[in-house]
Amino acid sequence: MRKGAQVLSFVFSPIFIPILTFLYLFYYSFLKVIPGYYKISVLSIVLVFTLVLPFVAIFVYARLKKFPLQKPLESHQYYVVYAIFGLSYFFCLVAMQRSNIPWYMTGIVLAALLVLGVCALIKIRWPHLSVHMAGIGGVIGGIVSFSELFGYNPVWWLCGFILLAGLLGSARTLLKQHTLPQLLGGIAIGFCCTLLVLHPACNYLSRFLLA
Repeated sequence: MRKGAQVLSFVFSPIFIPILTFLYLFYYSFLKVIPGYYKISVLSIVLVFTLVLPFVAIFVYARLKKFPLQKPLESHQYYVVYAIFGLSYFFCLVAMQRSNIPWYMTGIVLAALLVLGVCALIKIRWPHLSVHMAGIGGVIGGIVSFSELFGYNPVWWLCGFILLAGLLGSARTLLKQHTLPQLLGGIAIGFCCTLLVLHPACNYLSRFLLA
């Protein structure tokens, strides 16, 4: 069970959430009708700016500071990592804007950036807040938002991801990483931040920044 919990925590780590979200949209949602070349173009931008560049920057930072990435990071190191991902997400937004990618796609990265920023601020006073659950909460909020935006029935997708959120929360508890309030706090932050950016009833932030 512990090994399974570790695998689940790795696969659904928040750093993979943006690229996994785009893969879901392009291959399992109504957006699968988009031409293949366009999918590859968008996925390439997201992959480079949300995974490749942050990992390279973190590796260089670790080498310069001479600390092993295999061990848990200290608090100040966590904030450096957050800053690296925050800058990478920002430049991803810029690249997507210059490529004239629709706002509802660019909004996914904006939502991830907002979730990251809110979690970083809250972790100053609540250091063990679950960022894993914030990520999966963001996915659930995205499903609700896109269903309202494009008018499709999200029930089965919601059931699947809510079940996944339960499994992920159980895995984090089994690994003794978080308590129940820390898990619930994380999923609430991810859900609310994503609704704020993507849901048509309250996406004023997207309209202002991505117009």
